[in-house]
Amino acid sequence: MAVALSMRRSSPASLILAALLTFGFICVLLRPSSPPAAAASSSEQRQKDAAEHPLSPPTKPFFKSQALRSDGVQAAPPVVHYNLNNLTSTAESIALSERVLILTPLARFYSQYWDNLVRLNYPHELISLGFIAPKTKDGNAAVKALEKAIARTQSGPIDNRFASISILRQDFDPPLSSQNEKVRHQLSSQKVRREAMARARNSLVFTTLGPSTSWVLWLDADIVETPASLIQDLTSHNQPVVVPNCYQRYYDSNSKQWAVRPYDYNSWIDSQQAQTLADDMGPEDILLEGYAELPTYRTLMAYMADFKSLNPRRIIPLDGVGGTALMVKADVHRDGAMFPPFPFFHLVETEGFARMVRRLGYAVFGLPDYFVYHYNE
Repeated sequence: MAVALSMRRSSPASLILAALLTFGFICVLLRPSSPPAAAASSSEQRQKDAAEHPLSPPTKPFFKSQALRSDGVQAAPPVVHYNLNNLTSTAESIALSERVLILTPLARFYSQYWDNLVRLNYPHELISLGFIAPKTKDGNAAVKALEKAIARTQSGPIDNRFASISILRQDFDPPLSSQNEKVRHQLSSQKVRREAMARARNSLVFTTLGPSTSWVLWLDADIVETPASLIQDLTSHNQPVVVPNCYQRYYDSNSKQWAVRPYDYNSWIDSQQAQTLADDMGPEDILLEGYAELPTYRTLMAYMADFKSLNPRRIIPLDGVGGTALMVKADVHRDGAMFPPFPFFHLVETEGFARMVRRLGYAVFGLPDYFVYHYNE
């Protein structure tokens, strides 16, 4: 029996098998471990998902150039199915990777606006940008400056890069030749100016709104300061429409120090006096806020900030909104809410938008103690 065991241990087949097992074990030990798919860095994923050009439509996912078929003809792009029932817009926008489309009508370019945009700490791979500018000398200059800023950001650190950026040009002439603040805020300029703004906003949103967009943030080009957490702060309220209070920093020559003052008066709670004024108006007349000639006596959110006990989470229902920093669930736009470029219950643009939103069955809210700041000309 001892002889038989010795012969079995030393048989050629046994030696070969032992050598193979030993070699395989060594290969397993020395093979570099590959990270699991879940451990892939966000930068790698962003590179994989990125479009070929930074100025590409904000609809996700993007598709790179299609491969050639065996006969040398470029393959047709794939058919893509989107189930909008699976799209969410919730208070957990970051956790659920909800995509945000930031839209800006652009008449002038301020570097502070862009710098503030880049500082937003919502994941930039979830942010797409859309701009619309008039075909004027000022509009051309604004687009040129914008493109330079885009080139710097989209070729810089990858975490600063936005998912995509679209630039549109208005297909109609602007009603005002000057963008000077005093000129554009004159009462006589408001109807044509606000109607033109509404047309531009509608062109922008219905051109850039993609099937994977959860939220739309309207951010004016002269908003130069916001909290870095602006997007998640606004979405955390999980409301169809929510707007912060827009103020302006200025130097008070009397107190010899910097101070703040209200800027946007378009966010308000309606009044009986305003409704009576509207009842006496002609069909093409509009109500405007902040003008002595039209005493509406509405309750203005601009004056509702409680500086003695600020609570940025305090939220109130509104009847009208401004568009300086307006967060809207994308489904509200998909349901047909637009900016009336015509008198809609004697309201136009953002205030008309609020009326339309309410008639569609949605609610509108404001944050009187949460501030964004307008450029001071």
